[in-house]
Amino acid sequence: MSAEIKPYRISIGDDVLDDLRSRLRNTRWPEAELVDDWSQGAPLKWIKDICRYWAEEYDWRGREARLNRFAQFTTEIDALDIHYLHVRSPHPDAMPLLVTHGWPGSVVEFHKVIEPLTDPTAHGGNAADAFHVVCPSLPGFGFSEKPKTTGWGIDRIASSWAVLMDRLGYARYGAQGGDWGSAITTALGAQDPQHCAGIHVTLAMSIRPNVEGEPTPEEARALKGIQHYADWDSGYSKQQSTRPQTLAYGLTDSPSGQAAWILEKFWAWTDCDGHPENIFGRDELLDNVMLYWVTATAASSARLYWESFGPKRRTAHKVSVPTGVAAFPKEIVTPVRKWMEASYTNIQHWSEMPKGGHFAAFEQPELFVREVREFFRKLRKVPA
Repeated sequence: MSAEIKPYRISIGDDVLDDLRSRLRNTRWPEAELVDDWSQGAPLKWIKDICRYWAEEYDWRGREARLNRFAQFTTEIDALDIHYLHVRSPHPDAMPLLVTHGWPGSVVEFHKVIEPLTDPTAHGGNAADAFHVVCPSLPGFGFSEKPKTTGWGIDRIASSWAVLMDRLGYARYGAQGGDWGSAITTALGAQDPQHCAGIHVTLAMSIRPNVEGEPTPEEARALKGIQHYADWDSGYSKQQSTRPQTLAYGLTDSPSGQAAWILEKFWAWTDCDGHPENIFGRDELLDNVMLYWVTATAASSARLYWESFGPKRRTAHKVSVPTGVAAFPKEIVTPVRKWMEASYTNIQHWSEMPKGGHFAAFEQPELFVREVREFFRKLRKVPA
């Protein structure tokens, strides 16, 4: 295994972009849904309009340059090339922070928070809250290499992240994550407590409900989310965890299909008052979709579900490092402190956020930055 670190820049060929536009213009559309809401899925009118914009107005070259404003690299870990952003702070005492995305997200989720985290004085903050930010693309997502063998589940990714931080020279670091990033961050806190100073998560889906007597309001909110997810929102997960390959033929061949598969979750899981474009710009939504389309990662990204929920389920972890949790009100299932305490034995920080959902950094960058600064502030000094 080579420990070499190579600079990376996103550079998509014109042939890929020409093919994308041709496919979008020649989409074979289904008939419209038979309801006037999203209950049958992403509405035809909106998806057609998004795809028209994608083909005719979306400026990938301009967006590509914007995505490339952050330093990016690749390095081989466990025989796989891992892509990551590594943005060093201008402040010498900055704390290293590893930030991990999930599905259907990407490193695009963090582009609004990297600059305030790394250079707080340029964004109304204090130099004492500065971070060196490391933001990897999950294996099989974006510009990281696609695994060629099975076994790339949560624990293996977490151990690879520990290798990455060591390779970058960070002997002590913090970690933050949402969605699969929460699970990976949890595993990392359990696996590498000698170097991981603390973790911050926004989701704890693997925690089992533990209700004694009448549910508290916090428990009732989470139980409602669990029931809704089971009844109306988990079909994507069942498909990706059982037959990811079957699904991938359609998504890899059809950009409208890939867009609808992803964008529906930006309606379902965000605090957007009923429509994704109430909280996100159309360009940034498509930036994220592009990281799946141009890399043809529908199958490889979906396999993380197969690895985690399929024949070999991931192991439960007990985390003893300092832990912070932010409960965003429109999260898929809001975390419950009492349910988490058996697995996270050192919860030092808990925030009930005023707004926001599943894609915290993407939806509410200012709240996210404030929250991350506040939690890691107490962990910056190495204990004597």
